[in-house]
Amino acid sequence: MTGLAIIGGGNLGGALARGWVQSGRWKAEEIHVTRRAFERLASLGGMGFRVGADNRKAVDACDIVVLAVQPQQIEALASEIAPILDATRPKIISVVSGVTFAQLDELFGPGLPMVRAMPNTAVEIGESMTCLSAGEHGEDALATATELFDLVGSTLVVAERMMIPATALCACGVAFFLRSVRAASQGGIEIGFHPEEALLLAAQTAKGAAALLLEEGTHPEAEIDRVTTPRGCTIAGLNEMEHQGFSSAMIKGILLSARQAEGLYQGQE
Repeated sequence: MTGLAIIGGGNLGGALARGWVQSGRWKAEEIHVTRRAFERLASLGGMGFRVGADNRKAVDACDIVVLAVQPQQIEALASEIAPILDATRPKIISVVSGVTFAQLDELFGPGLPMVRAMPNTAVEIGESMTCLSAGEHGEDALATATELFDLVGSTLVVAERMMIPATALCACGVAFFLRSVRAASQGGIEIGFHPEEALLLAAQTAKGAAALLLEEGTHPEAEIDRVTTPRGCTIAGLNEMEHQGFSSAMIKGILLSARQAEGLYQGQE
């Protein structure tokens, strides 16, 4: 790998840039980050990243291009950089929600080595869950994308049809789990902890619960069974949450997010 261009230095694009440097594999000066409002890239520029508003210049300098713009911006971007892509044929990784390979081929030209990726903002601390899918000519690009995103968390290669569900469960899911932690911390305040104590206790407990599943390979219900006893306080709390619709609300939220994600881009077919 040589130069890496991130086209769209918003929340996710900036997090990717910082995460890849934090991994130690990349130096800031090897990563180009662009944004229309390039003055908002001042903090990245201060860290040594190559920043600016010239997408064509960034693409021309790199052999890996990450498309990280909003879905409604993809057509304008394509009209700007498609000739450069056709000439230089970099490996292209799209993290643009809802834009299919068929649509990307229509926008940027057929035959380019393309991968779709759906990470989340935990890339910045190396804890993302990223789903990847390869286009028709994307086998080599998939290997590159897997290497890149393994630097900032875990990866799973899926069929393209699963990229919308991945958006709901992994990308939107960060917010869902954070809201759960927030709710738990509010409960902690209700039972007597100071707010900062309650948040620490809730966040570390959530982290530990997730680590149990990832490191032990167990099912959530098996771990739940380990901490529930007859007529105990844990089962009483769990049952009350279920009576109030906890699991149902989470499932319905994920389903709705998936439906919303499917309609984010209504451009070319």
